[in-house]
Amino acid sequence: MDQQLIETYAADAVKLRQSIEGLTPEELQAFPVPGTWSIQQIVLHVMDSDLIGADRMKRVAVEPTMPTLLGYDETAFAQGLSYHDLDPQMACDVFEKNRLLTAESLRRLPPSVFDRKGHHNEHGELTLAEFLASYVEHLNHHLKFIRQKRELLGKPL
Repeated sequence: MDQQLIETYAADAVKLRQSIEGLTPEELQAFPVPGTWSIQQIVLHVMDSDLIGADRMKRVAVEPTMPTLLGYDETAFAQGLSYHDLDPQMACDVFEKNRLLTAESLRRLPPSVFDRKGHHNEHGELTLAEFLASYVEHLNHHLKFIRQKRELLGKPL
């Protein structure tokens, strides 16, 4: 297992908060690209996804048999969980604390555990290392959209 991947996962904990610094509530909830999520919705999605990801990684790490890991409907989460009404700063707090605590757990695992697999009902068998890499990439994927929306709002990072 590449320890650097765990360190990247942990170091990236602050990036979500940094991505929304200086934005007003109106800018966070704006739709500069019609038909896509607002910055606030992206922030809440990333937080929820990371919480689910932490659960998945922990289950793969410790359950004695290959756990079944369920996908979820991210659009239903965004609509049904009122992302537009929730506090994006609190979401950043939760994201950051979850990442840092999960990274602490991952650092303490023996390297062989990262080869253990879980079965995702949509993506098939994935190792703990692959799950970890996917959550590092997931954040970067969405930060790209936040940067793009900030630019369209005249508030580049």
